[in-house]
Amino acid sequence: MATATSPGPVAALREIGFWLERSRAETHRVRAYRRAADVVAGLSETERAERARARSWRELPGIGPKTAAVIEQASAGATPDYLVDLRAAAEPIAPAGDELRAALRGDLHTHSDWSDGGSPIAEMMGVAAALGHDYCALTDHSPRLKVANGLSAERLLRQLDVIAELNEQLAPFRILTGIEVDILDDGTLDQRADLLERLDVVVASVHSRLRDDSDTMTKRMVYAVANPHVDILGHCTGRLVEGGRGTRPESRFDAELVFEACRRYSTAVEINSRPERRDPPGRLIELAVEMDCHFSIDTDAHAPGQLAWQGYGCERALAHGVSADRVIDTWPLDQLLAWCRESGG
Repeated sequence: MATATSPGPVAALREIGFWLERSRAETHRVRAYRRAADVVAGLSETERAERARARSWRELPGIGPKTAAVIEQASAGATPDYLVDLRAAAEPIAPAGDELRAALRGDLHTHSDWSDGGSPIAEMMGVAAALGHDYCALTDHSPRLKVANGLSAERLLRQLDVIAELNEQLAPFRILTGIEVDILDDGTLDQRADLLERLDVVVASVHSRLRDDSDTMTKRMVYAVANPHVDILGHCTGRLVEGGRGTRPESRFDAELVFEACRRYSTAVEINSRPERRDPPGRLIELAVEMDCHFSIDTDAHAPGQLAWQGYGCERALAHGVSADRVIDTWPLDQLLAWCRESGG
């Protein structure tokens, strides 16, 4: 059993996953520890005690020599050596953004294993609360993005029930209901309007036909931004600057027209903190500042450790002139929700 100063085996394995995700480790390494955590979590106390006595952890499917060593040390009441090393090696994320990061109260773009995230809602939101957030929006994908297991209307309704139950358990921390809804080819949104109206936060993003001509893309984005249910324009250029998916150039659109629509219809411009996106580029952040837009600094996290990436977005925001008062996730929850209702979301 864990002592007062050491985690149990499940918590130790999941914390290792967190630090690996935070450091952008290879996915297969992270999955090994999270899979092992799930295996151990599924055992009864009696089974755990028997395995600990026999030191037979490796007989279980999904447990290898490295994860077994962690389990053995944690089961003996010690903090596993590997976890100690990871904690010690963790470096601050984008320290130039610390002042703005300290002002943030939440994260408004995250994913769970209900769509293309890797962890359950409860784990994602438990980590968000542990990081000091007052609130965090769950914004799994909408149905057309089948490659990301987007949520049908029926699945979204079931998710709302799960969130309501978790909110009772996690209070005063608040999970905000939400979605990252696809902007369709004609600028309409990929979910029923009556469901979008029920959600706390709606992020609208383009995920298809990213190479359309500028006029087509501009009309499409402006139409979506003007939709009364949309609160945030997600990763607006769609670019990828590094990472396993390769690189992708920016979509072409009239940024002045799109950002003017964001200003007029109270839709925040997302500063996406994912290292492979860094979207929008600096020049577009500066243009949105000049045009008096609001911003949302979000992680677009697909795993618990990625929830720590907000510093990347904060650093870029400060470097390009974004003030904290223009960032909607620095606001208290009541103010944020009132603003979203007023913008129609």
